[in-house]
Amino acid sequence: MSDQLALLPGYLLAHLQLTLVALGLGAGFSIPVGIAVTRNPALEGPVLGVAGVIQTIPSLALLAIMVPALAGLSAVGLEVRSIGYLPAIIALTLYSVLPILRNTVTGIRGVDPALLEAAAGVGMTAAERLRRVELPLAMPVIVAGLRTATVWVVGTATLSTPVGATSLGNFIFSGLQTRNEAAILTGCLAAAGLAVLLDQLIRRIEVGLRERRRASWMASSGVLLLLVAVAGGAAIPRSDAVRPVTIGSKTFTEQYILSEVLAQWIEAETPHRTEAVQSLGNTVLLDALVADDLDLYVDYSGTVWAEHMGQKSLPGRAEVLSGVTTWLEEEKGLTVIGGLGFQNTYVLGMRREQADRLGIRTLSDLARHAGSLEIGGDYVFFDRAEWAALEERYAFVFRAERTMDPALMYEAAAAGEVDVISAYSTDGRIAAMDLVMLEDDLGVIPPYDALVIASARLARDAPDAVAALRSLAGRIDETKMQRMNFSVDDGGLTPAEVARRFHAERPAD
Repeated sequence: MSDQLALLPGYLLAHLQLTLVALGLGAGFSIPVGIAVTRNPALEGPVLGVAGVIQTIPSLALLAIMVPALAGLSAVGLEVRSIGYLPAIIALTLYSVLPILRNTVTGIRGVDPALLEAAAGVGMTAAERLRRVELPLAMPVIVAGLRTATVWVVGTATLSTPVGATSLGNFIFSGLQTRNEAAILTGCLAAAGLAVLLDQLIRRIEVGLRERRRASWMASSGVLLLLVAVAGGAAIPRSDAVRPVTIGSKTFTEQYILSEVLAQWIEAETPHRTEAVQSLGNTVLLDALVADDLDLYVDYSGTVWAEHMGQKSLPGRAEVLSGVTTWLEEEKGLTVIGGLGFQNTYVLGMRREQADRLGIRTLSDLARHAGSLEIGGDYVFFDRAEWAALEERYAFVFRAERTMDPALMYEAAAAGEVDVISAYSTDGRIAAMDLVMLEDDLGVIPPYDALVIASARLARDAPDAVAALRSLAGRIDETKMQRMNFSVDDGGLTPAEVARRFHAERPAD
């Protein structure tokens, strides 16, 4: 828990910054547009309709959409970062619009017409009526909409981690994958506490405005402005700061460990600082590397071959490795530094007790029982070329296919909620939960060599870091990677601690 508490101030401040900036931008857009709608009723349907459609888009999808959209802007000459703060802010701002916009329209429309008529009778212009009558009377309703938006944005901001923005979601995503309940609890409690704090501050402003208690809403506004100032001050970049080597990772234990191994290796061998950008999606990582928004990450040859290159054929290991290296270097301008020395392939796994009872050791054995079994896969497994090839070659017809988070998938297999899962061959949870990896006896699943891939910027501006990482090639075999994963998944160590042990055991060159 002490490790999590040490990270809490940074993650909390980043989360606060995302929330307040998004709310500020959302209010700055929604209130003027709401006023315009009350002046032109024909706008109400289209404007509120568009805001409602945005609100129906799943929040994680809305965040993910921002990454390729911003990468597209970079492709036409507009230099913007496609991952991190900017896509998160844009998505969160859009998500905050509907409640503020709707309450602005409702609040202004709810002003007593007799008051407006009286204001006109004493000679007030339309602008004066808005400023001195409508907005003051509508403000409690508008602020109530801001309260709703605040709770939504605080919650949604935890999902900004997969697009590279630091938030309290870092605790939750990494905790789920590494089975670290302390991290999950810290992230959830901190997010809930922040939501309650901001909601109560805005509530005091709302009550003060409604009951004309100037001291109440002024004090609450002052505290809120102080939080804005603190978060904003933390966001000001230092002009003299040297960009660190940014290392990305996907959302599972092995990736967290490998990002730490790369970071500690670079810092030990070169003067460069490093920075981790964790829990990113497959396409987000590659797009960010191509755009130079990220410098380094570990990917797998089979993932690049099937998912990024869109290849349907499944040739041998050497052909896949050669084709992936050529495509990354010639088509994407990236540098393949080298292989780490192991493969992490997809495997189908079962509980040992069930596999023994049914006499299942190979995928051909599994095919004979598939009709009575349920299979669980990660988010992309059932859409990949490997699954289509497995279905075709083994004639798999399972009773049900269930897509789930990788962390929950292993738990579901161990608890008997599903019978078969698409496991990863180096995952420590296979041993921890006594699962059996079934042999791919027809050789359908492609190779998955772990490759260190660098951006064009890193190869150009930090060749010493690239050279240092080349000396890491081939140092991690499958057994060693399984042991490191097991140390996190079942041994209670953090990925950083496991990486430090790896470096301490490093033989002299």
